[in-house]
Amino acid sequence: MDYFVHESSYVDEGAEIGKGTKIWHFSHVLGGAKIGEYCTLGQNVSIAGGTIIGNHVKVQNNVSVYEGTVLEDDVFLGPSCVLTNVTNPRSQVLRKSLYEKTLIRRGASIGANATVVCGITIGRYAFIAAGAVIAKDVPDYALVIGVPARQKGWMSRHGHVLKDPDRDGIYTCPESGLRYKEVEQGILRCLDLDEDAPLPKDLAVGKIFYRELKK
Repeated sequence: MDYFVHESSYVDEGAEIGKGTKIWHFSHVLGGAKIGEYCTLGQNVSIAGGTIIGNHVKVQNNVSVYEGTVLEDDVFLGPSCVLTNVTNPRSQVLRKSLYEKTLIRRGASIGANATVVCGITIGRYAFIAAGAVIAKDVPDYALVIGVPARQKGWMSRHGHVLKDPDRDGIYTCPESGLRYKEVEQGILRCLDLDEDAPLPKDLAVGKIFYRELKK
């Protein structure tokens, strides 16, 4: 076995787990779940059958990932965030054949205690603030906050608010130096690195506290 499972956790027969993944205390991975390489599942995490999780995904404590959910590579799920798979649940009405797909795309971060209503797509590197309630699609790089969630601005791949664009409308991440531009209204792209490319090694380790750059 080339992955780690804490002795208090269970991995059911039929689950697929990639090398280097770590499953910590009191967690349960059901049969039919597919988890990629080098993921981390924190304490009290439940991964349902039919769930697809990419590589390098981090799922923090007290999170349930339900059938119908797809997490692409490098997704972060904060502590106690909530995912769903039926928009109109009723105990009396069986809807197991009607689970709705929720797609959380590469590099997106879901903050602690946020709620993601099912059937939506959260874009690449989107940043969902703690406690937000997401009920509609979120663009790549969008920062969304509140109940219901509204877009507040743009976030860089390093998780910093992008502000003060230059005369050409180009934003620069204060930590990485990567440049971003709204190529169409509501569509932000990185000018220096393809959205599906991994970060270069020299940019993959944080070196500056967020609050230092927030000043």
